[in-house]
Amino acid sequence: MEKYQLFIALFLTVALAKVELSTSHVLKGSVTCLDCNTHYDLSGIQVLVKCANVKKLAAAYTEEDGSFETELPSDSSSASPKCLARIMGGPNQLYSSRKNSVSLIVKANESEYYTTHKSLNLYTSCPLALKCGAGAAAAATNKDFGASKTVDLPLPSEWGLAPTSYYFPYLPIIGIP
Repeated sequence: MEKYQLFIALFLTVALAKVELSTSHVLKGSVTCLDCNTHYDLSGIQVLVKCANVKKLAAAYTEEDGSFETELPSDSSSASPKCLARIMGGPNQLYSSRKNSVSLIVKANESEYYTTHKSLNLYTSCPLALKCGAGAAAAATNKDFGASKTVDLPLPSEWGLAPTSYYFPYLPIIGIP
């Protein structure tokens, strides 16, 4: 009977013990909105973290104030991971330039966690510097307007013929009233 009680006590001690043997690195950072008022809700913005030579990605979602926290994806052999954080999106339409949406991960001064090298910045409306207004969207759609699409019908390779787009470079649109 004593063996069972000792076994149960030992099992509960091991099961309930909070021993952290992992050497995980914690990333703490924040996202800044450049055109928002001070009480704008920045919750739900996804930040993706990718480290060199590691196949896993880490994702974090921001709190109301734009702060986020996640564990860096790393293997056990790297003491100081080389990682990048990137804004991926949010519940609303976001705008950001490439240089403002990506940041290098560095060790924070005199602490045990990591942080972003520069702030991750975003806009809620398109700034003039990004050129993402209606004119840019119209130019992108007009570039493909009127382009002919080639049709390549699948022919068996045993026939030894060239692709059908060489014979019929375009399909003419015939209007039948």
